[in-house]
Amino acid sequence: MVKKLSVLIMVALLGVASSVVAGDGDRAVVVTASNSPDNQLLVFDTAGGLIQSVPTLGQGGAGGNAGGIATKDEAVAVVNFGSQTVSLFSRGDGGFELRQVVPVASQPVSVALWKDHLYVLGTTTIESHRIEGEAVEAAADGIVALLQADGSAAQVGVVGDELVVTEKSGTIERVQLRDGAVFGEPVAVPLPVGFSDAPFGLVTRGSNAYVTIANSDVVGVVKNGRATAFAATGTPGGAGQHAPCWIALVGPFLFTTNSPSHSVSRLIAGGANIVLDAPVVAQTTGAPIDVAAEGDLLALVESDGGGVSHLTQFRIDEDGNLTRTVSTPIASAANGIAIITER
Repeated sequence: MVKKLSVLIMVALLGVASSVVAGDGDRAVVVTASNSPDNQLLVFDTAGGLIQSVPTLGQGGAGGNAGGIATKDEAVAVVNFGSQTVSLFSRGDGGFELRQVVPVASQPVSVALWKDHLYVLGTTTIESHRIEGEAVEAAADGIVALLQADGSAAQVGVVGDELVVTEKSGTIERVQLRDGAVFGEPVAVPLPVGFSDAPFGLVTRGSNAYVTIANSDVVGVVKNGRATAFAATGTPGGAGQHAPCWIALVGPFLFTTNSPSHSVSRLIAGGANIVLDAPVVAQTTGAPIDVAAEGDLLALVESDGGGVSHLTQFRIDEDGNLTRTVSTPIASAANGIAIITER
């Protein structure tokens, strides 16, 4: 039986002010989380305007991770690191509404929504929660301990009938799924010497996971449990763009955010093969962290230091070139980003 919410509440009942205007429920929007002690879902239009902010009823505090926000259809999941919960939102004609707050086994850093499950990567665990209709089972139907479980967990993604998880202390691991639920023990993906220093972000398509290995300055392809190809964005300690941290995929293009280099690189993905196409396709003012791409739009969060950030948007042309359109300041160290297209 589906357990309705740890919390189920309409935003209107909270008395929360919203700047949503008629028709905003149909627009393409970019969402991030304030990641502040009173965490909020922040909704921006493609002109950079903040059109809605909705409390998650949880506490922020995540850092050094990607996928802190996940979307599927009209649903949005947001991690609340400080309160060890995940908030679920739905999108209606009037904007986004908080529907549910689910407690999880360890402090969450990354989430994924896939078919009939929510997957939550915590600092020490990966867990699954079944989705039925608009409700998520409050009780996990599977919890698995990570291989390192040292607090360095970075991101989770779905590849076929398994999950791929990165831990920055040096591990890419596979987690089995049975009827959508996690089970068994994680299995490490073997990595060549020199190509295993700090796995960070990942993005998946079909049977492929494209994974950034930041301190090795490479992007790798994981397919069928093996690392099959690598492309370098720079030379560790030498020339090039360093520490590709987070990654987005649209069409044939992979975009990596290279935090210390304050740049975005473009790679070409052809199934299990990848090649560096443009070492610098865009420069950023702050350190770029999480990134998302959808259609002709790429959006990323820039960390400005001192607990503040920017949400920056680019248009992608048919050749994969980026044109900055707008950059909006955020008075907190925002975490997670996703693009939700027009309905």
